[in-house]
Amino acid sequence: MRGDNDAGLIPGAMQNWFKPELARTAAMAAANWLKPARRSIDILRPDFAAPHIDTLGRLGSLEVRLATSRDDIKRAQKLRYKVFYRDGTAIADAPTLLARRDKDMFDKICDHVLVIDHDAPLTRRGKQQVVGTYRLLRQEIARPHGGFYTDDEFDISALMERHAGLRFLELGRSCVLPPYRTKRTVELLWHGIWTYVRRHRMDVMIGCASLPGTDPNRLALPLSFLHHHAAAPEEWRARAHASRYVAMNRMAKDAIDAKAALRELPPLIKGYLRLGAFIGDGAVIDHQFGTTDVLVVMPVAAIASRYIGHFGPDASRHAA
Repeated sequence: MRGDNDAGLIPGAMQNWFKPELARTAAMAAANWLKPARRSIDILRPDFAAPHIDTLGRLGSLEVRLATSRDDIKRAQKLRYKVFYRDGTAIADAPTLLARRDKDMFDKICDHVLVIDHDAPLTRRGKQQVVGTYRLLRQEIARPHGGFYTDDEFDISALMERHAGLRFLELGRSCVLPPYRTKRTVELLWHGIWTYVRRHRMDVMIGCASLPGTDPNRLALPLSFLHHHAAAPEEWRARAHASRYVAMNRMAKDAIDAKAALRELPPLIKGYLRLGAFIGDGAVIDHQFGTTDVLVVMPVAAIASRYIGHFGPDASRHAA
């Protein structure tokens, strides 16, 4: 669920948009480019075998669809580079700077949701412009290829064991170009995710959401608010790995100014809370991206009914 902190992609928060120490981080990032991918991850996805357009919805000139080619994924990676590295606080290693793409080994096994503007000028290569993206990873695909990205920051194994009969979906790498951080784009992107969830019968959405900055003391108010007011109940709780655990309980509950805390929360996290999401135990500092991450757990059954009604139980509101 990592994404652009200034782009809130949640119904009701539709104004803007739903993840190692600096030297150590750079070394690890560079190593990830050189080492073999985990457990035969370098595969040709079956859905790339034949070109097709997998449209999830339309709204005016905007279309939300799944990436269906390596070129589609490259365009999503270029957008992520612009938002996270060029315009954001992420620290690029040499391969990232040279490629001008944000990429990692998970990209090859994930589905990529793209928002395309059919009215925008074509790129220099004659392609339609990708203005928003989200990366989705289903549990049945993650399991044989090393697990979820979230596993690197949070111990979600016990959570998944407690709900062995449910199907988990990881959301991440969300971003939208600044001119498109509007209600229309946000709503369409969420429509695409909801369509995907219904299509694949997913039960739980998880991922890392980011607060800007790497000093937890400066984030004491929002972190404490999440700890006291949004903590996951025991059955949905997962904890940050002990080696990376940062306490979120930094202020007494009665000392928290809730309105001030909400103002400091990124729209992404506020939107998840409106939908009915829970927050895990402990935060994690991500020096590469310049953020402090929290775990978001969102059971589909807990999503507020007004949002399901907004998009339709069968995701038909903006069907193509």
